[in-house]
Amino acid sequence: MSDPDGGPTDPEAVLEELAGLPTLAHPTASPDGSEVAFYYDVSGRNELHVLDVESGTHEQWSDGEVPRNARWHVEWGADGERVFFHLDDDGDEQNDVYAIDRDGSVETVVEMDGQVVLQDVGEDGETLLVGSTRGGQLNLYSHDRTSGETTKLTGYDRAVLTGLLSPDGSRLAYATNETDDFDNVDVYVSDADGSAPETLEIGTTGAEALPADWGPDGDRLLVVDNSDDLSRCGVYNLATGESTWFGGDYEEEPQAFLPDGERFLAVRTREAAKIPVVYDVRTGVGRELDLPEGVASFGRMGGDPVLDEDRLLTLHTTPTRRPELLAYDLTTDETEPLVEAEYGPFSPDAFADAEYFTIESDGVPETRQAAVEHDPYDALEIGCLLYDSGERPSPLVVNPHGGPRGMDTKSFDLYTQFLLQRGFAVLQVNYRGSTGRGREFIRELYDDWGGAEQGDVASAAEHVLTTREWLDEGRVAVFGGSYGGYSAYWQMVQYPDLYDAGVAWIGLTDLEDQYENTMPHYRTELMEKNMGIPEENPDLYEERSPITHVDSLEAPLFVVHGVNDRRVPVSQARLFRDALEDAGYTEGPEGEFEYRELGEEGHASSDIEQQRRLFRLLDDFLDRRIGTEAAATDD
Repeated sequence: MSDPDGGPTDPEAVLEELAGLPTLAHPTASPDGSEVAFYYDVSGRNELHVLDVESGTHEQWSDGEVPRNARWHVEWGADGERVFFHLDDDGDEQNDVYAIDRDGSVETVVEMDGQVVLQDVGEDGETLLVGSTRGGQLNLYSHDRTSGETTKLTGYDRAVLTGLLSPDGSRLAYATNETDDFDNVDVYVSDADGSAPETLEIGTTGAEALPADWGPDGDRLLVVDNSDDLSRCGVYNLATGESTWFGGDYEEEPQAFLPDGERFLAVRTREAAKIPVVYDVRTGVGRELDLPEGVASFGRMGGDPVLDEDRLLTLHTTPTRRPELLAYDLTTDETEPLVEAEYGPFSPDAFADAEYFTIESDGVPETRQAAVEHDPYDALEIGCLLYDSGERPSPLVVNPHGGPRGMDTKSFDLYTQFLLQRGFAVLQVNYRGSTGRGREFIRELYDDWGGAEQGDVASAAEHVLTTREWLDEGRVAVFGGSYGGYSAYWQMVQYPDLYDAGVAWIGLTDLEDQYENTMPHYRTELMEKNMGIPEENPDLYEERSPITHVDSLEAPLFVVHGVNDRRVPVSQARLFRDALEDAGYTEGPEGEFEYRELGEEGHASSDIEQQRRLFRLLDDFLDRRIGTEAAATDD
């Protein structure tokens, strides 16, 4: 961007200022709704802040005790005098749970081997429900703060995906799968000690059902189920065993009951927007809240979005508006900014908006149709977001999302806006397998990683290159992280004629090695669910691993990986590097590939300094390999 009123134009200043814009994460209301706890890095480092809702002022409780990376949520103690948080070792996600008081005193609360995730805090103030991989799979444990004892509650072979304590603390609601169908997830209710578990009759076998919240009186559960394809919200009556369903025209995810128990909050996906909806349980009528089109989030994991009977707490963003913490009044449909977005030297007008469009894709790009020997995949409508940098001609960065169970949305994305500021147009693709389109769309990716979804990405790239004459087809790069990193590897080795450079960040390269070395719940809920077991599908695991096709690489590739990554271990990058060298590729600024491991970092980071490091690496590589705005201007 070169608007003199929109912010700095010096490339280094753009990088420093963008990466340094303060970001707020994981807001959650206190038990009485008078305060909000959240992570905020306005000081230059992530810290825990607490806002007084009435006065609008907030104070910093922590001073370096909380993690630099704000990945994991925070949760209030029942008395409103302390906040629980997760802490790992330099991003390895092997969390323990700590508590911080108003005076800044910190205590270790739950310390175990493996990953620990706080699921719920009992209203007695003494009981914590946590998930942990201690001993293998992710299961539920109860921690008693008085005795300091931690007791295992469940012992399933597959991961327990969520856990909720009933209001009186006598029961648990959780989700897992005991069937032979990898696709299945059921809701269970048990006694608080994990005994007498009962599978609730919600939906059909092979569908996914999860609990979202207990009713205020503990007699109902707010649940989600995708038996009818699109995820729907339901209220399950524990006395009668009956479910009442709501919506049905859009993918919707329940968030929480409101205090009266007669309304609940949900989030609706429409195209690439996330819209809040409040349903009346008695009438079944839902109304969308009056917010600009974008993404409204409510801190579902551990976060409480309820301030009082008629006010909700939401973090709202659009492609050009940074996240802003709002109080939404349900009686007047008015919003009150609680923490306004920070823009530093930039104006919101300096940021590019997203153009949403769709293409029809059969999973095979036009340029590859003649070479395909198998029957084409189903032709599907694929949603895309295109951001125009304003440069003419403009280089293009294709940026597939991670997950793969995720989606790109109409929200402010720091990496996207950084690339735009440096003169790159950015294309994002909600390929088959993405969320927001229902169960069948997700299942299109099962047993087909590296198949039609990669064809969707390449087809979208070909589409914009042929329909947007302002794009420079001679300067096209792919950049992605996690499953997006897998996509970057795959695009580079399967569609080498399409790309002039690629950046694969924390991506998968060898699927069997990934299966063996990732965390247990990622093994069952990601690898087995999508690809089966290597022993049963060895050819599929080998064929769909980018490392198998390493000798097809034709354009410069930058491999970037955090050394402490436990989701996608750094062995994935090292194996690919070694395979490149064995195939005769040379490493270095003038070679066919470049390689960098990121110290003190795991599976990505929100830390300002670590973001600056990645921005510098990304900017330098793209500048040298295909030319950024500055390079094009100098020419």
